[in-house]
Amino acid sequence: MNPADRKYSKEHEWIKLEDGSRGLMGITHYAQDQLGDVVYLDLPPVGTRLAQLAKLGEVESVKAVSDIFSPVSGEIVEVNQELTDHPELVNEDPYDKGWILSIEIQDVSELDNLLTADEYKAYLGEIAH
Repeated sequence: MNPADRKYSKEHEWIKLEDGSRGLMGITHYAQDQLGDVVYLDLPPVGTRLAQLAKLGEVESVKAVSDIFSPVSGEIVEVNQELTDHPELVNEDPYDKGWILSIEIQDVSELDNLLTADEYKAYLGEIAH
């Protein structure tokens, strides 16, 4: 369920390293499942600098408003504009069409602070009990 080509935070975000130091990020299947139907995302503009695990925005669902945290430090280079009109893509396809933003990663070694897919799966097992 959690693709092995990404790293995961304990705050339920994922990041996929693309070309060089660019990463695509979003929220996990678990996160969107806990939220319920996503109706709105409040995201920062392109050019915003983020610190690892700092709040970057919010996702609003029919159940709650939750913070979104940056899995790495860097600068936002693209925001998924499709989510403006279709926030439900976060629910329907959190690992592909429901990506949230692209970030130019300041220090790729920060990825080592995140969980692998197997570690994230184990973490989900721990918090379920």
